[in-house]
Amino acid sequence: MTLRTPTLRTPARRTVLATVAVTGALLLAACGSDRDTGPGNDNGVHGASASPSPSATAHDAQDVSFAQGMIPHHRQALEMARLAAGRAASARVKDLAARIEKAQDPEIRTMSGWLTSWGEDVPMAGMDHSGHSGMPGMGGMSGMMSEADMTALEKATGKDFDTKFLAMMIDHHRGAVEMATTEKEQGRYGPAKALADDIVTAQNAEIKEMKQLLGSR
Repeated sequence: MTLRTPTLRTPARRTVLATVAVTGALLLAACGSDRDTGPGNDNGVHGASASPSPSATAHDAQDVSFAQGMIPHHRQALEMARLAAGRAASARVKDLAARIEKAQDPEIRTMSGWLTSWGEDVPMAGMDHSGHSGMPGMGGMSGMMSEADMTALEKATGKDFDTKFLAMMIDHHRGAVEMATTEKEQGRYGPAKALADDIVTAQNAEIKEMKQLLGSR
């Protein structure tokens, strides 16, 4: 019987085997790392989204302009709407006025809060007619009624009030839609752009409603 001498592992062979094992481990780790950092994986760098994007929290000059302009614009709409309860003849006009007040009063508070948090001036109340808004540059704001317009509406009653109210509020809403559209296109602050979108949708619908009411008179 021939005896076989066991093959001895030389130091060089052991070194090669160790190198292969380490290289394989590194390749596996790299593959796992690629999976963890892929898009949509919360365990990876790219997948983490705990913090809101800068565009959702940052604001620009357009956002400030939007809030400072829309606050007095809304206040005048509320002033007009509150006249309807004691002067309008149409129940539908009274209902519309109540809905305008319910929607726009909270929006004024929201926008005032933004301006305060940004360290910007909040337009003064009680100075909201065209040319007297209490803020620089508000005199030519789209859709704002003049002192003469407001005085005429305050003196009107019954069907005459309804006609004046609807015609004036249509123009007023168109101005708000124009301002809100600019904010949607040029603003940066996410909540302000969302509010602007709501204003465009709601007030365009009310313009359509008011045109129908005015046409039926």
